Amino acid sequence: MRFGYGTNGFGNHRLPEALAVIADLGYDGVALTLDTNHLDPFESGLAHRTAEVAAELGRRNLAVVIETGARYLLDPWRKHSPTLMDDHPEKRLEYLRRAVRVGAELGAEAVSFWAGIGSPEHWDRLVDGTGQIVEFAQKHRVTLGFEPEPGMLVNDIADWRRLHADLGQPKNFGITLDIGHCRCLEDLPVADCVTAVADHLVNVQIDDMRRGVHEHLEFGTGEIDFPPVLAALSANYRGLVSVELPRHSHAAPTIAAQSLDFLRNAAKEAGDRS
Repeated sequence: MRFGYGTNGFGNHRLPEALAVIADLGYDGVALTLDTNHLDPFESGLAHRTAEVAAELGRRNLAVVIETGARYLLDPWRKHSPTLMDDHPEKRLEYLRRAVRVGAELGAEAVSFWAGIGSPEHWDRLVDGTGQIVEFAQKHRVTLGFEPEPGMLVNDIADWRRLHADLGQPKNFGITLDIGHCRCLEDLPVADCVTAVADHLVNVQIDDMRRGVHEHLEFGTGEIDFPPVLAALSANYRGLVSVELPRHSHAAPTIAAQSLDFLRNAAKEAGDRS
């Protein structure tokens, strides 16, 4: 089991400082959100800055996945906009293409993205935009992880399966599974969600959550029984399992330390139960 921490939970740290803290705490990797403060993909000198991050990751012995959930990177007024659902998604598509290039340069295990909020009539728009990124990622030999996100057009695992099928089941198109989301809205028990998508699982985000409430919580403050979940991950997945607490930057080092202790203890308990 390899644990990572999301840089979106270190929003008040410069990226080299965030990587240093995460590594010093004992994490195996990072989920790097390309954002205004963390390897902004739209600033000049991206190739040089990416090479510097690659060197830093190497020095720290950190694996990496790329996340693309920056809130106001593309539009200073509208959170997450534009998305693949918009009438004019060009900025989103360019963001994703740049994320793929960065992922290729960093040797990322996956580049993760999601649909955006939209109505069912926008499904073809989603398939078209996603298909463009799938083709681009294939050329760069990058694996994509598409995340079902509560309230978005691809809301759950069933929606992901539909999208996967409509894209023609491309080999480089997997699923990003947020463990908290499984508790929030999936019908299956959380551990069974892991097993259900095991053949397509390329990226895992982990956090606590309550049924019906999309709020990322610190471990032990929600409703998830984590040892069975970690047992399922251990049996079915070899990638990073990255803590996803994007609203906790105010106490990032403390919460990151507590999170790793919790996950290690839960993993040990999972082994003791087996």
